Amino acid sequence: MIYRLYTEPDDNGTLLVTCPAFPEVTTFADGPDGVVARGTAAIEEAIAARIADGQDIPAPDAVSGRRGKVLARLPIMTAMKVQLYNELRRSKVKTRAELARRMGKSRETVDRLFRLDHASKTDQIESAFRALGKEVEFRIL
Repeated sequence: MIYRLYTEPDDNGTLLVTCPAFPEVTTFADGPDGVVARGTAAIEEAIAARIADGQDIPAPDAVSGRRGKVLARLPIMTAMKVQLYNELRRSKVKTRAELARRMGKSRETVDRLFRLDHASKTDQIESAFRALGKEVEFRIL
């Protein structure tokens, strides 16, 4: 998952970092080297808040011609959790409790699958997708 970042010089010598897909994302970086790391962290925080509040997660940016663009690439685990969250919302399985029942896991275990700060195991995420009638495929581009 890739999101575009924008920067502009701030009045204190730092760079203001924003992300159009997430209006709530506003952070700063001391210089160009910190823009992607700070922007990515801010996007992950925004996604975590949106998941906690049951809000939509914006689709990743369709980024063509990457030259000259500042891009935040989310970690694979974050991307999997976002896709799982989106799939749960689209599915007939409307609650995490029902997902837990279908997986044969506790509600607490399933809740952790949606927490970006939790190091979930890939097999548990795959199991959750299967409980929703989906398969996970991995590709190198």
